[in-house]
Amino acid sequence: RSNIEQFIKLAEHRTSCRAYREEPVPEEMLRQCLEAARLAPSACNKQPWRFVVVTDPSLRKEICDHGLLPGLPMPWLRRAPVIVAICAETSLVTHRIAPVLSKVDYRLVDLGIAGEHFVLAADALGLGTCWIGWFREKPVKKILDIPRGIRVFSLLSLGFPEKEPENSSRFALDDIAFRNRWANPL
Repeated sequence: RSNIEQFIKLAEHRTSCRAYREEPVPEEMLRQCLEAARLAPSACNKQPWRFVVVTDPSLRKEICDHGLLPGLPMPWLRRAPVIVAICAETSLVTHRIAPVLSKVDYRLVDLGIAGEHFVLAADALGLGTCWIGWFREKPVKKILDIPRGIRVFSLLSLGFPEKEPENSSRFALDDIAFRNRWANPL
């Protein structure tokens, strides 16, 4: 198989996991996921990402009890053996001044790329992940003792899937890709 075929297969397989076995994730697997994220590109090579890997059961419980927004129960998160806080340091020029001019929050782009590197590496290792945006930043920062100047932008659950995830449907390529103008599908 060619590299692109392997990559497409990996991208097809990666889905949000909401059922985890309780067994711990080996340290080497965590390091491989973090290494994949570390290699991501970033605006002006600022590499703003910081990852807080939460394996301590009491901290994970506290995040589930006090760090999530109400109204969307996530009982599966309590079983995930790892929660990763995806955080960012903020650069004055790249992340404060440039977005005023370009209207692009480069931290979000950078964290999205690094986070996706992380979840694809996790999938390649047989781990499941789920991006979580339904959380309250202040309580999470307090629980994890995250300093001022660092923002938490997302959480990820991580662990061994309880069962093989089902692939969710995706739009057809002609519905999302256009050549030169909006009305010309590829």
